[in-house]
Amino acid sequence: MADQVILLDFGPSMFGMRVRIALSEKGVQYEYKEQDLRNKSPLLLQTNPIHKKIPVLIHNGKPICESLIIVQYIDEVWHDKAPLLPSDPYQRAQARFWADYVNKKVYDTGNKIWTSKGKGEEQEAAKKDFIEVLKVLEGELGDKPYFGGQSFGFVDISLVTFSSWFPSCETFGNLSIEKECPKLTAWVKRCKEKESVSKSLADEKVVVEFLRTMRKNLGID
Repeated sequence: MADQVILLDFGPSMFGMRVRIALSEKGVQYEYKEQDLRNKSPLLLQTNPIHKKIPVLIHNGKPICESLIIVQYIDEVWHDKAPLLPSDPYQRAQARFWADYVNKKVYDTGNKIWTSKGKGEEQEAAKKDFIEVLKVLEGELGDKPYFGGQSFGFVDISLVTFSSWFPSCETFGNLSIEKECPKLTAWVKRCKEKESVSKSLADEKVVVEFLRTMRKNLGID
């Protein structure tokens, strides 16, 4: 009997994109169910009653929540193709550390740019914090093609989905990520050469318009 795989997701979500990339890397066929986050579906509330958030992967009727946990689950279940985490325990722990760093730092610092007004001290501080976080990640990447070395993997998946939101940071934060972090920018372009990434990332213009609408609704613009 074939696996039944359903993904509850929202197009612009960098967290949902992680799951899409992982499933594509593994060649897993799945049913995609777009969610309206302003009017959450009974299925979403039923499968993620604690956080009530996307993404949710439903595998043979069993829900798995939280994007990085889902990606690890995908790697463990479909382990015969395209390993995403290293086999060495230490390297695996390091990959989890940096993915956790991305989760805790990139979204929060980027969010301060997307939600800040004008060009005041608040936005300047947000820009500084955001670039500092990206520079730490650029330092960890070093001269390697991917964060794990020669192979695209877990940390790459955790971070590359934010690249769809980078133009929004540049638009609303008046900054140039390519100028500040050239190695990280080159890494993004390298990742996008993979079909699993290019077809899973949200359209950057769609994200900009989504945030423009959000800012208007919040009374920022």
